[in-house]
Amino acid sequence: MGRSSAGGSKPRELKQERAVRTREQVLSAAATAFAKRGFPAVTILDVAELTGMTKGAVYFHYANKEALAIAVAEEFYQRLPLIFEDVRKAGLPPVKAVAELLHRTAVAFRDDTIIQAGARLQIESSLIDATLPRPFDGYTDSITELLHEAKEAGELPASCKPEVLGRVLGAAFFGVQHISWRLNNRADLAERVEEIIEAVLPQTTQGPARKAS
Repeated sequence: MGRSSAGGSKPRELKQERAVRTREQVLSAAATAFAKRGFPAVTILDVAELTGMTKGAVYFHYANKEALAIAVAEEFYQRLPLIFEDVRKAGLPPVKAVAELLHRTAVAFRDDTIIQAGARLQIESSLIDATLPRPFDGYTDSITELLHEAKEAGELPASCKPEVLGRVLGAAFFGVQHISWRLNNRADLAERVEEIIEAVLPQTTQGPARKAS
């Protein structure tokens, strides 16, 4: 009896693993469709065709297109903090950490379909009959946190207001990524963000301009 119980758990585990992989495939396909075509133009059939599944298989995991949009947007806002955590682990001085955070985020927007889709869904949020995560705040808070540390470390002038500078850098980043997307499909985003870094952050703390990777 014990053998039968143990053996029965493996098929269940494999089934669960397959379900997780399938959900990830559906989410990736939805992100690709949303990023390229926008929420209004995408159908469940489009997502199904991208995965090679039936519409029923997609509906099994996500109730409707709005549920897919929410899942993609939530994944988008989970990935941004991971970039911040990786920058933290690098142990850079605070101002250089801000520059590195902006640069790595630019590369992610340029290369990561989930992030591209999440950004587009936020722009189209008025067309989506669902509540998406509140945009921008968490990322701006991460920048501001580093700027407070920079001020305490003497890397910023005493007159500097980290909250204001954080909002300026956050707005500049999200604005320039939108412009780069519309004009050049984000191909020049890393270079445009380097311009923000060189123009706004103190030159004395910056090394030579980095080449886009």
